Amino acid sequence: MGQQSGNTASSASPSASYAGRGVHRVAVEALAKRIFSGTYGEGGTLDLPDLLEELDISQTVLREAIKVLSTKGLVDARQKRGTFVRPQEEWNLLDADVLRWKLEAGASSDFFADLLELRRSIEPAAAALAAERRTDDDLAALDAALSAMAATDSDPVLLVRADASFHTAMLIASNNRFYAQMYRVIVPVLIQRDRAVHADGEVDHPHPAHAAVVQAVRDRDVDGAYVAMLELLDLSARDHP
Repeated sequence: MGQQSGNTASSASPSASYAGRGVHRVAVEALAKRIFSGTYGEGGTLDLPDLLEELDISQTVLREAIKVLSTKGLVDARQKRGTFVRPQEEWNLLDADVLRWKLEAGASSDFFADLLELRRSIEPAAAALAAERRTDDDLAALDAALSAMAATDSDPVLLVRADASFHTAMLIASNNRFYAQMYRVIVPVLIQRDRAVHADGEVDHPHPAHAAVVQAVRDRDVDGAYVAMLELLDLSARDHP
């Protein structure tokens, strides 16, 4: 299976995920902000004439912005009802923009708990596959992330970046195209969570636990890689209650 070495932690940033530019992007972001802030709650109908005046945009731009939000599961339009906000359980949290808007608006502890459950179902299995399938390039990417992590004793920003690079590299090292794409969901939430915790400086340095996973992958120890990643996630859960 082809190596996807072009993915990096920096590319995991969802900030550039919506390709629109200029007034179209501004309109999408403005509408999304109103939805995620609760200005337009679930089931609430968007007042399109007011939005046209408030945002100072054309009907074409507003229509295109609504179309973007509709493809992301946020809004829908019905005859006689108009354009309304869909229930949150229908929002596409696997979409990079939706995830970014959710994090920017403030995520609850149960949101992060749900993400940890997702990670526990994916990352140990990805590490086990990496132990079986990893290439020299995969090991180089993992080693680079470990080296960066080891060198970040006093800089929480660099530590978060190294952690994101590690988990991205591990998912890619699984050489499973679906696991490799999960960095788009896992890494932005991981970064948001880690920024707050590492800034406090009250957690154990994460390098040893991550190094244990890499060693198992290097040794092609499938079971060991699975267990080591599970232990890493358990440690993360204790450090990030």
